Parts: sequence; C-alpha cells; structure tokens
Amino acid sequence: IPPHLSPFFKALLIVFQGKLTLLRDTKTDGSFLVHHFLSFYLKAGCKVCFVALLQSFSHYNIIAQKLGVSLTAAKEQGQLVFLEGLKSCFDVLFGEEQHVGQPNPLQFISEDGSNLKTIYEFVRTSLMASGSDSWKCPVLLVDDLSVLLSLGVRPVAVLDFIHYCRVAVCSQLKGNIVVLVHSNDDSEDEENELVVNSLCHQSNLILWAEGLATGFCKDVHGQLKIIQKGSSELKAERNLLRIYQYKIQDKNVTFFARGMSAAVL
Repeated sequence: IPPHLSPFFKALLIVFQGKLTLLRDTKTDGSFLVHHFLSFYLKAGCKVCFVALLQSFSHYNIIAQKLGVSLTAAKEQGQLVFLEGLKSCFDVLFGEEQHVGQPNPLQFISEDGSNLKTIYEFVRTSLMASGSDSWKCPVLLVDDLSVLLSLGVRPVAVLDFIHYCRVAVCSQLKGNIVVLVHSNDDSEDEENELVVNSLCHQSNLILWAEGLATGFCKDVHGQLKIIQKGSSELKAERNLLRIYQYKIQDKNVTFFARGMSAAVL
C-alpha cells in the first residue's frame, strides 16, 4: 500500500472498529483487496477468522508471504482461524467423517440452504476471546460471499448470516467484518444483486474495484472507489467518495489519481 493510503488503512482499526466493510468488484477481480486486508489485520495483531470459500489455504499463503505475512505461523500461534471452504465442501459431499461435537461449518450445502447456523457458530466460537488471547480486535473476513449463492444458499439466509455476524462480531466483540462480493451492472442474477444492494446499504465503508471502461491497459488495471458512509447520527453528513486508479504488482498495489499513471505522464 503506498504511503498516502497507509494512514487511511491504519485508521480502520480505530475509526471503523465495530463496522462492516464491503469489498465489491465489477468487471474485474477484487481479490487483491482481500489479500491486503488479510495481511493488514494480521500485521496489526488482530485475531482473524478467515472464511475462504474461493481458494485453497496454500493459494492465500503464497500471496501473503509476498506481502510479508506467514499464514501458517499465524495459524500455529492461534491468531488466524482459517476455514478452507473447498476442503469442507468436499468433506460434506463425499461423506468425510466429522469429529464428534464438531459439525462441518458448511454442512448446510447437504440441506436446503436455508440455515447457516453451523458456519455462524464456527465464526462466533473462533473469535470469542479466551483468557490467554492477547490479540487486538477480532476480524471476520469472507472471500467471497457470492459463492454461498452458487452453493444453493438463499439470499435471505446469506443476509441473515451477515446480520447475526454483525451482532456477534461488531456489536458484542467490537470487531470488524470485511466481505467480498462480485457484481455486474448488467447482471441478470437477481439473487446476487439483491445481496449486493442490501450489503451496500448496511456497510460503513465500501471499496469498489471496477474494470476500466476503455478496456485493458498494462499500466492501469482498474479503478477503486472508496465510499465512506456518513454518520447515521448526523443525517446531514454526506458520504465521502474518493476515486483512485491502481496497478497490481507482484508484491504490492500502486494507487494513483485518475490520469496520473505512468502511461499518461
């Protein structure tokens, strides 16, 4: 993260404690935001529950190492609780035996997709502080929420899951929730758009990655809108909108004002 954005991300620990942050992507891949939030919170000493529904642990770990974080070490130290969705789905679908008293968090995919209690309980128990924990505020990170819809979960159940997580993580534990969802302006997937629009209203901070309207450019990979919601107590306070363009590099992401890329200058 470049220096001029570092204070913004550091402020998340204070200003946005107890809040919901929505990572949204349209016509581009916004997963780079997930990797940077994950490394950011681990470096900050937060307890992180990562519900990884899209990729394997090794995938996230390889990228995290490039960003200066070892997910393996974080797991061993008890700082990171990692739910590998791909493996959990395989276990449910192909009958892998579960440990007594430890139901598979994704057990709902073998049912009608209306009850996400098992994954909620996994999140809640993972982030409950124990006497020996010395970590800072708890964080729930989900990559990505749209996968639940692909697994047959109903939109109402997805929104209920987020609601209960907000109560447990944000209200009770004073922690943060960061979720990624995919969207398309011209999408015919009404269920996904229902979830996206609802989360946009609920979130306190939105980071929206978009593909360039002009198409591919080797020096500019996309545009990032940062929408900071005004306080609900001060209805006159407007939302704050900032727009950057970005270029994804091997070990970081470069952000710059629109029209200020190397290709233009």
